[in-house]
Amino acid sequence: MAMYESLKGRTVLVTGGASGIGEAIVTAFAGQGARVGFLDLDEAAGRALAARLGEAAHFEAVDLRDIEALRAAIGRVRERLGPITVLVNNAARDDRHRIEDVTPEYWRERFATNIDHQFFSTQAVLPDMEAAGGGVVVNLGSVSWLVSPDDFAAYKTAKSAVAGLTRALARELGPRNIRVNAIVPGWIMTQRQIDLWLTEDGERELMARQCLKRKLVPDDIARVALFLASDEAGAMTAQNVIVDGGWV
Repeated sequence: MAMYESLKGRTVLVTGGASGIGEAIVTAFAGQGARVGFLDLDEAAGRALAARLGEAAHFEAVDLRDIEALRAAIGRVRERLGPITVLVNNAARDDRHRIEDVTPEYWRERFATNIDHQFFSTQAVLPDMEAAGGGVVVNLGSVSWLVSPDDFAAYKTAKSAVAGLTRALARELGPRNIRVNAIVPGWIMTQRQIDLWLTEDGERELMARQCLKRKLVPDDIARVALFLASDEAGAMTAQNVIVDGGWV
């Protein structure tokens, strides 16, 4: 990966950082010499990653749907690593569901899992970024609402909201020198995707539709996250950057 001198020594917070795309992002920032705090519900995976990365990373186990617990966990990262000036809002779950089976409670839970914490994590780190004279927020969206098959309407609706949230935050926070962009991944082959959703038919269809005839992996997203967080992207804000191999 390219090395970005502007990331060295910065405190970065990654939500959903214990596995999949989040794990790749945490590892990539640690490799840049950043101090990386990451949050996840999966305590075993989180502790394993923190042990592997050593002093470069600090893990907090938390349910991001609990906003007060989220705020407290961010506070503990701040105490351990210092003021947070890069935030990567990665956490999400793309569980499948039929429209007929969705209850009001499930609908609200899907939004709590996939979009609410992006706003409240940003709100929680805002004082750090203002005090530092600026910062960067990178939200994770999804192309699912543009191209995907059926069976997860709540997820797709929440992920479509990331585009609007990103532009709204960028407009409001730009005068404070805080940049806000989103990465919009295609079908990234995390272990979860391989285990739960990837089929021979699905892979054939994906390869037929993608311009690039290879499967995308978590590092493909991590590389873009590094760039957007670095000073090399210093003129970029309010952008939704599609990283899907040309699927859309």
